[in-house]
Amino acid sequence: MEFVILETASTGSTNADLAQAARDGAPEGTVHVTEHQTGGRGRLDREWVAPEGSGLAASVLLRPTGVPLDRWGWLPLLTGVAVADAVADLGIRALLKWPNDVEVDGRKLAGILVEAVSTPDGMAAVIGVGLNVSMTVEQLPVAHATSLAVEGVEADRHDVLSAFLSALSRHYTAWRAADGSPDAGLASAYTRLSSSLGSTVRVSLPDGSVEEGLVTGIDADGRLLLGDRAISSGDVVHVRRSGAAPA
Repeated sequence: MEFVILETASTGSTNADLAQAARDGAPEGTVHVTEHQTGGRGRLDREWVAPEGSGLAASVLLRPTGVPLDRWGWLPLLTGVAVADAVADLGIRALLKWPNDVEVDGRKLAGILVEAVSTPDGMAAVIGVGLNVSMTVEQLPVAHATSLAVEGVEADRHDVLSAFLSALSRHYTAWRAADGSPDAGLASAYTRLSSSLGSTVRVSLPDGSVEEGLVTGIDADGRLLLGDRAISSGDVVHVRRSGAAPA
C-alpha cells in the first residue's frame, strides 16, 4: 500500500481535514500529520489535548471497497494492532483496551478514532491516531496516561509514523484481501494483544444503564462479547475494568 503524506504545522483536526479531502476525491493512502492539533477529538467527541510537537497526530484515509460495512468494526482494532506493533519496535510492550485505547501497564499511550465518511466515490474510513511521544509527566492530560518518553524511550515522531504506517499497511492489506474477515491473522493478533479479553468489565450505555460481565471474545464484526451479548463500540460510553477508577 502506498501512502501520500501531507504535513502541516497546525490544524484544528486531522480527521476533519482528511474527511473533507475524502469527499473531494483524495485517494486511499492519503495521510495528514500535524505538529499541533487545536481541536483534536477522541471517540464521542471527547477532547484530545497535546502540547505542540509532543505527540504524533495523524489521520489515514482508507477506502475498503468490497468489505461489508458491518466488518468495519474491526478497523479501530486493526489500527490498535498496528500501533502496538510500531511501539514494539521501540521496546514498548503495549496492550489494547477495546475498542480504541493503546495502553502500557494500564496507562493510555494512544487513542484511536475511526470515522466513516460518505463520498461521491462511496464510503471511506478516516483513521485518526493520537500517540503521546515526548510528553513529560507534568504535560500528560490525565493521571492514567503515559508517553514514550515517560516509558524511557526517546523517539522521533516521523520514525514512529513510518513504523505505524508499515504495520497498518500489512494488516489492512491482509484484512481487505479477506473481505474484512478477521480470520486472516487479525483476530489472533488482536487476541494476543488484548487487555480486555478474560477481564470483568463495566460497560456504560448511552441510556445511563451499566452492564457488568466477563469479556469472552470479539465477534466477526469487531463487537465485544460480554457473556453471550455482542456490544458495538458505537453503543457504549465507557468500558472500564471492574474496580477501576472513572476515566
